[in-house]
Amino acid sequence: METENDLFGKCPYTTAQKVLSGKWSMLILYHLGQRTMRFGELQRQLPDLTQSTLTKQLRTLEENGLIERKIYPQVPPKVEYSLSDIGIKFKKVLAELAIWGNEYIKTLKDKNLQI
Repeated sequence: METENDLFGKCPYTTAQKVLSGKWSMLILYHLGQRTMRFGELQRQLPDLTQSTLTKQLRTLEENGLIERKIYPQVPPKVEYSLSDIGIKFKKVLAELAIWGNEYIKTLKDKNLQI
């Protein structure tokens, strides 16, 4: 029987799940899909996210090739984050997730379930 590690890079679902495993990864990708942002701008968009967690999530997304980090050689240092080419393609997935998420929220409301 194949393990999750055996399926990474072979199975699209396992690969996507591993690459997007961070709790905040989809929200970070959503915000960077709107425009290129600096660290502080991202942090203001996600106030519940600690600085260390944001740093970790950005590093992971960069390592996975979904975002790019551009460092400008100036004092103080300026760093900008943007979607990579494969990250830009993920915007379509986020749009579909938004449609499904809104439908699911409506279903919860229609059934008077706790949100």
